[in-house]
Amino acid sequence: MTRDRFKLVTAVHVFFVDDEKILMLRRRNTGYEDGNYSVPAGHVDGNETIRNAAKREAREETSVEVALDDFQLAHVMHRNAADAERIDFFLVTTNWQGEPTNAEPEKCDDLSWFPIGRLPANTIPYVRAAIRHFRNEVTFSEFGWE
Repeated sequence: MTRDRFKLVTAVHVFFVDDEKILMLRRRNTGYEDGNYSVPAGHVDGNETIRNAAKREAREETSVEVALDDFQLAHVMHRNAADAERIDFFLVTTNWQGEPTNAEPEKCDDLSWFPIGRLPANTIPYVRAAIRHFRNEVTFSEFGWE
């Protein structure tokens, strides 16, 4: 008898940081956390590295190009979500080419810079926690297990 191994859903999130501000987007028409702020993010595709996924998501959601070496690990979170256990990689960059624009207006109705210490009240809770951990130089956390 062969048992399937447990699998975690893997996502990557990009912290664009500039002068103590972080780029955030407000989700819409996605069916997940619509009306709330997050950062550019998405699932990691099969046969894709974390940095390649971050590069792809940055391009797809903000139209900017980020060199793979310009991504640094900000935080890793093991998260217990309603639908599945997840592993979230948060990468930070301070260097990119192009001006961030809302490249997916059907999924996002605002793309704005916010002071990293004063996030919008309607920031997704686990994203808020990851940003706080990043600012406090905590590289790993668990969320949603209470």
